Amino acid sequence: MATPISIHPLARVSTASSSPRSLRRRPTAPESARKKLSCSRCALSPPEWRESRRSLSFSLLLAHLIVVPDHAIAGSFMDNYVKKKRLDPLEAYVPAVILSQLQIKDLERTLEAEKPEFAMCRSLLRSGPAASLRIDIRAVAQYASDAGNGKAASNDVDQCLRALEELDSLLLRASRNEPDASVKSMKAKIEVAVDALDSLLQTVPQDVLDKSKAAADAYRIPRDVEPEILDPEIKQLESIL
Repeated sequence: MATPISIHPLARVSTASSSPRSLRRRPTAPESARKKLSCSRCALSPPEWRESRRSLSFSLLLAHLIVVPDHAIAGSFMDNYVKKKRLDPLEAYVPAVILSQLQIKDLERTLEAEKPEFAMCRSLLRSGPAASLRIDIRAVAQYASDAGNGKAASNDVDQCLRALEELDSLLLRASRNEPDASVKSMKAKIEVAVDALDSLLQTVPQDVLDKSKAAADAYRIPRDVEPEILDPEIKQLESIL
């Protein structure tokens, strides 16, 4: 006689629960998610060729530092990071220095007016040839240094610039009607600056100085004594104006 098969619901439950967990299949992630995960892992870990390149670069640098002397290394770094500006010929700076000196002297005559316009005097220090005085006198001092007169020329530059800065401060305070900014003290600063420029110009070779003075004089020729214009068309235009 055949054994009857139980169809009780608990029998199915017990059978299912008796199966080991290792035999159960876990749900797998979609294909796109697996690709993203693998890409992220690749991105997080640097490639081996980058590490090898870094090692090679470090080795080459270390070998260079061992072979090259210390003074050569220092010189190469200084050559790369400290680049001097190439100066123009000395003749390009000296006329401007002479014109700036004359402009400062003119400022002294402006202060002799009954009511000097101190704000206008300040603007005169920043216009014309005097606007580039700082650059010009440092270039002249550099040429003097190359000729062996660097210390004296450097002192002249510092003295001139300091006097002009103090003069500018006095003019500013006078424009604000401050009583301690006197015209006498302004003239004293002008005298110091002019004397310092005279001392600096003494370092210039005589032939360059003579040519520069001639160029400065030609620059300051008034319009009423300029050579006569021979072009008749230009004469006609001037008569119309």
